[in-house]
Order: sequence, then structure tokens, then C-alpha cells
Amino acid sequence: MDTKILTASQADLKLAGRIIREGGLVAFPTETVYGLGANALDENAVRRIYEAKGRPSDNPLIVHIARKEDFAPLVESINDKAQALIDAFFPGPLTIILKKSERINNTVSGGLDTVAVRMPENETARAVIEAAGCPVAAPSANTSGLPSPTKAKYVIDDMNGKVDAIVDGGDCEFGVESTVITLAGDKPVILRPGAVTKEMLESVIGEVEVAQAVTEGMAENEKAQSPGMKYKHYSPRARVVIVNADKEDYEAFVNSRKKAFALCFEGDNVNCPKVCFGRERDDLSQARELFDALRKLDEMGATKVYARIPSKTGVGMAVYNRLIRAAAFQVIDLKKPFTIGLTGQTGAGKSYVCERLEKQGFKILDCDKYVRELYENNTGLREILRAEFGDNIIENGRIDRRALADAAFADRESTDRLNSIVHPFVVSACEADAKGLCVLDAPQLFEAKMQDKCYKIISVIAPQEIRLKRITERDGISCEQAKQRMSAQHSEEFFRAHSDFVIINDGRDIDKQIENITEEIL
Repeated sequence: MDTKILTASQADLKLAGRIIREGGLVAFPTETVYGLGANALDENAVRRIYEAKGRPSDNPLIVHIARKEDFAPLVESINDKAQALIDAFFPGPLTIILKKSERINNTVSGGLDTVAVRMPENETARAVIEAAGCPVAAPSANTSGLPSPTKAKYVIDDMNGKVDAIVDGGDCEFGVESTVITLAGDKPVILRPGAVTKEMLESVIGEVEVAQAVTEGMAENEKAQSPGMKYKHYSPRARVVIVNADKEDYEAFVNSRKKAFALCFEGDNVNCPKVCFGRERDDLSQARELFDALRKLDEMGATKVYARIPSKTGVGMAVYNRLIRAAAFQVIDLKKPFTIGLTGQTGAGKSYVCERLEKQGFKILDCDKYVRELYENNTGLREILRAEFGDNIIENGRIDRRALADAAFADRESTDRLNSIVHPFVVSACEADAKGLCVLDAPQLFEAKMQDKCYKIISVIAPQEIRLKRITERDGISCEQAKQRMSAQHSEEFFRAHSDFVIINDGRDIDKQIENITEEIL
């Protein structure tokens, strides 16, 4: 298809309107993002939108009008709250959902009994709709799933050869799509946040709820009532991960990552390639620049992007909503312990794995170290163990770890008794020290029931003969004693079944295994 590139001249806008009226597709600017328009009353034309975008047909479209009086024929009725919002915010970046009239076909509504309608503030957009002489269905003018375009060049990148015409009307003002509010139910509910904020809406019509899907994604089997509710949306080709952190912690994290790109605020001090999306405390600048920034990252060849988290208030909620979908809801929360559980078979070589992870910026929470300190300094624990395992585990007023090990590993019951006493002390010590990126080096991870405190679990395993040699040389014990300790642990099959990742430490490619795992986790 030969796509015409038009200007905002009167002659070109009339041509754009005629193309839409006759069943064609035209991309044009609005104050939010560029839209891809078709005659909303022509079902065949609307189907072409889905085809051009590669968009699922169960995702409803927004119908755009040029005048307020054009709203009423598209819906069953306009209730008082809808009228109040029309009076306050039309024209503007607000979409209102009501029960649809018979004029609205199922293709436009995505099979729903409602219709979404808005009147754009952008004069070029209204001129195109006015010239078309019909309501215009217009989702964002991009390939489905990619960031919405706020510049004509991105529309041309995505839609050239797929649509009849593109109107180049300059850059869009707000940069994120319109706020969508449904008034078709018992309560007003925001389905997609935008430049018209919750606070602005409530100042006109009172209490407004925010759909759970705005920040947490749609529930299983939930049907999209509005554009932009799908799980992954607005996404560049790069993998995006949101980092919830203060400025300094974000900078330190990104600077510790290899081959990283940063999607950050102006003034953030990062050493890797970066693209900024506005200023830290200016959510309007973030909204205006977000989609362009995501596109620029693709142009730079980014494969993994760490994004600074925006605010969730005001227009920031709209920015967060778009970014969390671009990231497919992947968030690293450095304001809470981001803990990787590292466990596995004794003698498998967890210490080496810890060393490599520490070099990648992880803080190591060494449970063996905590145990040693507890044995040295906690007199209460010492007396509990003396009462349980006898006086012979005490030498010169201190716990003899070898004597305790001989007693505790004599049988499974004794091992379980030791674990039930010591583990609560170790868990408390770990929790007190956990902050940010942590690795919980815990040979007894599952026995202490600490797996639920971990984001992911890595188990290290090795062939039995290698483990046996390592243990006897490391601890200076006999083969029989080493085998006794090995038999007190879970089996290899258990570790494989209960871990997210398994490292096989048999002397081959262990560094590559570690690198692959951290790339996937982070």
C-alpha cells in the first residue's frame, strides 16, 4: 500500500477526513499520542485497524468525536456524572465509558455492551474528525504491544505501507494515552490513568475507584474493558525491569550490572548507556517523554533495561501504569530485601558461587558465619545445646563444633533436634542484616523453612566422589564421617525439584552457569 504523508494544512486535513469517510485508515496526532483512525460506524474499516496494528480483536477501541453533541447518539444515555465530566474535561485527554447505542458495532466495542468515547483537545485531530463527518475509532498508531508513538516518525516506522495516510502534526503534548473512566457500573472506576488524574475527577463527581488492573495486571480470565489493560503493553523490544530504589541505590545497582542500559531521570549518575524520561519530581515531563525514551532504547540496540520507578500519584500513576506493562510486571524492589537463596549439597562448592555473586553486587548472608558467632557469643543458645546434647559438646566454656556435629549428625532425629534449636536464631540474625541485593548462603535453607523469604532459589550440586574428596580435605575428617554428613542432607532429586535454578559444580563452565542465572534473575 502507498501511504500518503500529509501535513496539517486545510487541504490535507480535508483529504484525511475523506479517506476515513470512505473506509480508509489515517493516522493523526492528538494531545496524548498519535491515533490510527477509521470510520467507527463502518465495521469493515474498523477491522482494518486491527489488521494494521496486529491487535487482538477483543481489545476495545476508543471512539473520537469533534463536538460534545456527537456523544449522545453513541450511547444509551448520558448520566449526571458523565455530563459533569463532559462539561469539565471535554475537549481533553479523558475517555468516558457508558452503555453503547445500537449505532456501535461489536468490532469497535470488542464484543462488550459498552463504548469508550472521547473528544480530543488537539485541533488537528478535531479537524480530521470534523472533515470525516463521522465518529472515528482510533487506538494508538503503533504496532500492537510496542510503545505508543508521540512523534510522526515513529508512526511512519510502524505504519508505513499498512495505512492510507499519516498526518504529520508535530509532537504530542502529554505523551501518554487518555484517562479512561467507566461510568457503566455502580461506581466510577478508572481503568487506565492519564493526564486527567483521580484527584481531578473526584473534584467534579466525588469518589472514584482505581481498577486493580491499573497497577497489578488483569485477573485470570478477566476481559479487557478498556485499551491498555492487557498484561504486557507499550513494550520495546528490549527486556525492561523496573528498579524500586532511592536515587543512590538505583545508581549503585545499575552501575554494578554488565551490559545494562538505564531508563532514568535527568541527573541520575549512571555509567552505562542511558535514556532519560523527564525529571524526578515532574510527572508531566515523565509522561511526555516515556514512550519516546522506550523507542530510543530500541534504536540504541538495548537488550536489558533497568528503569527507575516513577511515583504512583497524580500523573505519575499513568507513567507507572505504562512502565509496569512495558516491563511485563518485572520489578526489583531494593527497598525490601531482594534475597536469592543459595543452598545445595555439602561439598558441592557453594563458597565459589558466593564469591562470584558477591562480585556482582550481592551482599552475602553467610548462615555458617552466623552459626559460628552464635556459638561463640550467645550463652543462652549454648546452655540449650548443652542440655540437649550433653556436657561433652562444651570445651573451655565454648561449644566444640566437631563434638556437636558428631552428636547431631549421628542420626536424622538428632539432626532435626539441632536444626529446630539453632535455626530460629539464625533466621533472626539474617533478617536483621538483609537489605537490598542479598544472597542467603544457607546449607539448611529448606530445613529452616527460609525458602519463602527468598525471591529465587539456587541449589549447587556435584557428583558424590567430588563432594567426598572436598569434605575430607576441607574438614579433616574421615570418609565415613563425610558420608555420614552427606547422608543427613536432602537428595539431589530434592534440590532439583525445589529450586528455581541448579548449578552443577563438576569443574566445567560454572562461571557461565552463574552468569546465565543472574542474567535471568536480574
